[in-house]
Amino acid sequence: MAMLRVDIRQIGPAGVQTRGALAPDDPAFEGLALPFVGPVEVDGVLRESEGGNFIWRAQVRATVAGECRRCLTPVHQEVADQVDLVFSSDPDLLDDPSVYALPPQAVRIDLAQAVREEVTLRASAFPLCREGCQGLCPECGADLNAGPCRCAAPGTTN
Repeated sequence: MAMLRVDIRQIGPAGVQTRGALAPDDPAFEGLALPFVGPVEVDGVLRESEGGNFIWRAQVRATVAGECRRCLTPVHQEVADQVDLVFSSDPDLLDDPSVYALPPQAVRIDLAQAVREEVTLRASAFPLCREGCQGLCPECGADLNAGPCRCAAPGTTN
């Protein structure tokens, strides 16, 4: 977990590089129902701002296994996004969902918990194998992506 637990006393004027990878079995992901395919990669910079707040801008990348919500085909969902977060002990800022609470006397920021939450928020709970997925026939269960099934057309009788 290289550079994802930062001693804030070591942050200089240019900030500190936060680059690392969290293994799928990292304790930060314990209890999370996202089956990762490979490590979750993070590359960013943590900087101190006014009022003792810390701003973290990072690129987070992960691949999550799942199944298409329409046809049940296994899919790999790519999660790659820029995160812009604030770590603060100011109670007036904590209502903002992009602000993470920082204890007033904190000397470290553990970015792994923020990575966990941000990846969870960005991963679709209902992935598709492709945009135009036809799904399964509700009568016989045939994969309609492979072509029409042998069931009668809707509105007709057998």
